[in-house]
Amino acid sequence: MKIALIQQHAGEDRADNLERALDNMGRVKEQGAECVVFPEVALTRFFPQRRGFAEAADWAEPIPGPIADRIAARARELSLVTVFNMYERDERGRTFDSSPVFEADGSLLGITRMVHITDYEWFHEREYYHPGDRGAPVYQTSVGRIGVAICYDRHYPEYMRALGVAGAEIVCIPQAGGVGEWPEGMYEAEVRTASFQNGYFTALCNRVGEEEKVTFAGESFISDPEGVVLARAATLEDDLVVADLDLTACARSTARTLFWKDRRPELYAEWLVGDPETEREPEPGP
Repeated sequence: MKIALIQQHAGEDRADNLERALDNMGRVKEQGAECVVFPEVALTRFFPQRRGFAEAADWAEPIPGPIADRIAARARELSLVTVFNMYERDERGRTFDSSPVFEADGSLLGITRMVHITDYEWFHEREYYHPGDRGAPVYQTSVGRIGVAICYDRHYPEYMRALGVAGAEIVCIPQAGGVGEWPEGMYEAEVRTASFQNGYFTALCNRVGEEEKVTFAGESFISDPEGVVLARAATLEDDLVVADLDLTACARSTARTLFWKDRRPELYAEWLVGDPETEREPEPGP
């Protein structure tokens, strides 16, 4: 199957951002794409870079809702499995960093919500996001079994392993990664390692462009189940990446034919409990 990454900047005009997203879905379909992945909060400026940005509250929408419905309609029109990302407000008024996953007929398969919520310079996410409450789902789609790891969740091996245990063949990563944010090489290395250790493809789609406090790097990429990069997007500019994936490679991978045969899951729960005296729950979002 062919997967596409839509690496596009988000300007101040949210309506224009949406129209470019819909147009780019058509452009990758013309290149043969059957599945498409968007960056994190794809249609707005990256509001968590600022503390106390009240206007962001007006950008949160329900799923289904106006924006999700436009994306779903375009997915249906193009017969394109779509992994989107947006600022969601649920029926209780809670807000989440969320990825609705649409089947090629436009139906909503489910919503993945970012689980791990951080707060550090330029990423003040606890002010805006409630911790995800839907686990690490994997969706059976017409193009394969897809899991989603939203941005910060990719740093947690437990989360990335959970997607593998649930049978993911592709893990899509909507990302907001700045220039020089992590030590040299680690931006790709940790995701490639997850591919290698779990025997699945990863498809990371990053934001791009200069914003108020952060310049997003782009450099989206796709790696195979051996951790080999199959395709990379441009640095610091909008780009579309389309790559062929042979999903049968998952079953033939080193992880699935070797590492996973010797796993000892009966031991891991006790190891990973941690010290309750030092564990701290993140503050809930609004």
